[in-house]
Amino acid sequence: MTDNVESLPIIVGVDGSPASVEALAFAARLALAFDAALAAVTTWTYPVMAVPFDPGTEWSPQKEAQKCLDDAVLEAFQGSPPARFTSATMPGRAAEVLIERSEHASMLVVGSRGHGGFAGLLLGSVSAACAAHAHCPVLVVHSSTQPVPATGRSRGPDVGAASTS
Repeated sequence: MTDNVESLPIIVGVDGSPASVEALAFAARLALAFDAALAAVTTWTYPVMAVPFDPGTEWSPQKEAQKCLDDAVLEAFQGSPPARFTSATMPGRAAEVLIERSEHASMLVVGSRGHGGFAGLLLGSVSAACAAHAHCPVLVVHSSTQPVPATGRSRGPDVGAASTS
């Protein structure tokens, strides 16, 4: 077997939440260890509104997503992203886009809970959908800033892996 084929990238879903920033930083360490490229992905959709959205306005969900991604990259890497790092904002629902992108990834990394949802959940809807349907291994990173569980034991930064087989 030859080493001519470049390895598939590690894809990270980023929504700006503390868990996604930690997932991005953790995935960078994995990418370095596995000599893989790292790609951060943020998705966006037009919000459902009672009043029709006017595309001529200053506000843009794509620009908002790009700012969210830029801020997360700045926070995760203190302004110095690793070599072989790329980022992209893509239209669509987060789980659907990440699952589609997982077809061409060596691993998909997501935070356990993003923005929205219920505070008591251990796994968000996007991370659960990715763990169930991705085409590659999925790593779910639990944020060290999550609330203390009902057991009363403190939650340090831990990482849980989800199998997709």
